[in-house]
Amino acid sequence: MKHGKKYTASAKLVDRSKQYDSADALKLVIDTAKAKFDETVEIHIRLGVDGRHADQQVRGAIVLPNGTGKKVRTLVFAKGDKIKEAEDAGSDFVADDGTLAKIQGGWMDFDVVIATPDMMGVVGRLGKVLGPRGLMPNPKAGTVTPDVARAVQEAKAGKIEYRLDKQNIVHCPIGKVSFGGEKLKENFDTLIDAVVKAKPAAAKGQYLKSCTVASTMGPGVRVNTLVYGN
Repeated sequence: MKHGKKYTASAKLVDRSKQYDSADALKLVIDTAKAKFDETVEIHIRLGVDGRHADQQVRGAIVLPNGTGKKVRTLVFAKGDKIKEAEDAGSDFVADDGTLAKIQGGWMDFDVVIATPDMMGVVGRLGKVLGPRGLMPNPKAGTVTPDVARAVQEAKAGKIEYRLDKQNIVHCPIGKVSFGGEKLKENFDTLIDAVVKAKPAAAKGQYLKSCTVASTMGPGVRVNTLVYGN
């Protein structure tokens, strides 16, 4: 892959053979972010589990103390009094009779879908549309709940979901470059702690295989994970 001049110059500042302390790694990410927009900082954690087995799945959700820096648009599926609760909590959209057809027709102007348990029969019809995009409501992520007001507020406050991909890697945003090192470190620590606590009992050997942080357009910086236990 051929990289541009900015990326090449930034990459020279990173020692690829070194595993940095998390604070130093995040400082490097900030220093090497050269794009003209406020880049998102992402974390990629390779875990020593086999996600093909149900007892080795790693999945959950947390509210980052400093949010993600992204405006989150919520869509709530509810009925009765729960509709007003969602509206009062500030949900951008509350599903009505035409929402199913609208989504099936390609409308996707939302980032998080929340549903009350009694609406999952309806939402289930959208599985083929929402599932591949990671938008299907899930109890483990707190997006299938009778407390729709709280779910909306948490989503807008910076709640993120973490889960394994097919390569047993967790990918998550932890903020924007403009946050600065201190706020990014707080978000980083919160996510790492959650992933460590979510270690499956069936996992054997080294759990945190590797960890890399990077900005949207910047080079990856490896983080020393030994301090977080294995």
